[in-house]
Amino acid sequence: MIGLAIGAIIVALVFDFLNGFHDAANSIATVVGTRVLRPLHAVAMAAVANFAGPFLFGVAVATTIGKGIIDPNFVTLNIIIGALAGAIIWDIITWLLGLPTSSSHALIGGIIGAGVVGAGTQAIIFGGLQKVVTGIIVSPVVGLAVAFLLATLLITIFAKKRPSSVNSGFGRLQLISSAYFSLTHGANDGQKTMGMIALILLTQGVITKFEVPYYVIIMAALAISLGTFFGGWRIVKTMAVKITQLKPYQGFAAETGGATVLAVLAWLGIPASTTHAISGAIMGAGAVKRVSAVRWGVGRRIVWAWIITIPASAAVAAVVTLIIKAL
Repeated sequence: MIGLAIGAIIVALVFDFLNGFHDAANSIATVVGTRVLRPLHAVAMAAVANFAGPFLFGVAVATTIGKGIIDPNFVTLNIIIGALAGAIIWDIITWLLGLPTSSSHALIGGIIGAGVVGAGTQAIIFGGLQKVVTGIIVSPVVGLAVAFLLATLLITIFAKKRPSSVNSGFGRLQLISSAYFSLTHGANDGQKTMGMIALILLTQGVITKFEVPYYVIIMAALAISLGTFFGGWRIVKTMAVKITQLKPYQGFAAETGGATVLAVLAWLGIPASTTHAISGAIMGAGAVKRVSAVRWGVGRRIVWAWIITIPASAAVAAVVTLIIKAL
């Protein structure tokens, strides 16, 4: 059983790495799209900020993931491995398709699918799922609204300034806003794996109550930051240039708006999607001059990918859990 527990922790860290790899676009899309930083420099900055993020925002999201979606009393290693496998497989599928779906919701779907197959519906905590639904709705909608309003404010303030000087100034400011978004990305997404590893330790009696040991925070933060460094360039292309073309002030507005939404949700323990937040923020900032500047068809494709993520990853996790049980 010890070997299986170690294997489950390794699978959790693989998911964490893939989370960073898959979501690298979230951290660097706008700063690359506005040509403020080269991709390699952008991912290096994002990786460092991703590592620091979990240490700055507490472990409220990890607690929601670890004991707020499925009752820990029903959890087994088979359920945990099935949940993680479902999320990993869905992440790989959407990466191959270049779809910026949510690794967070893939994991949540995996927990639901594996939990129902492994322990029944009584194991699912529906109050925790309400937090998830809140994050699904709030992160893209509020991210869009905040970025749109901030970009509008910036246009108003700097309307009489030369475009070249405005772009130069906000190009430098984007270094700050991009790092800010990467911090909140690490804070929100990095915590999800912490919650799963803490759950593994709890099932094995290594810890007697649900908590996130400091060494778990370090492991998870390192895994997601390495994943971000080696990033998913297919999705970077979608996020950076396919949705809309951004000026530096718009990139600043998108990153600041998306990051602020994620920061608030992280403090509240709501497992929000960084993908949803930055996608909505990019659309909001891109639409500030004219609505037609946003390729809404690409946006619709992304939204459909969001909609199917939880049920699809739940189905994959359910199948994997059934296979594990059969073995």
